[in-house]
Amino acid sequence: MGGEVYQAQVLRNFFDTITGTDRNLTRIYMCVVSLAKLRMEPPEKMTFLIDQLRKSRQKRELSVDIIDYMCDVARDLEITTVQTAFGVRDVNRVADEFSGISLDSL
Repeated sequence: MGGEVYQAQVLRNFFDTITGTDRNLTRIYMCVVSLAKLRMEPPEKMTFLIDQLRKSRQKRELSVDIIDYMCDVARDLEITTVQTAFGVRDVNRVADEFSGISLDSL
């Protein structure tokens, strides 16, 4: 579980980088390679990802294959792990907190 949380945090950093104002390809590269190493991807997959990152640098446009890989990783992780890493709170818990508030306390 701890490894999955770390993977989800790296995934979050990736999406924060590609959607933020500073779309630094080096940060993107580090996120992709770190995640592939954490997932113990085979050498062929690592070679493919690095090749796609090089092409992205040359074309100045992020490869769709990189985005597909990161989305596949997100899909493979347990949803609660991803929600924790992205800071999403469980709706049921929020509803319980809200119903626990008394109108008298307002």
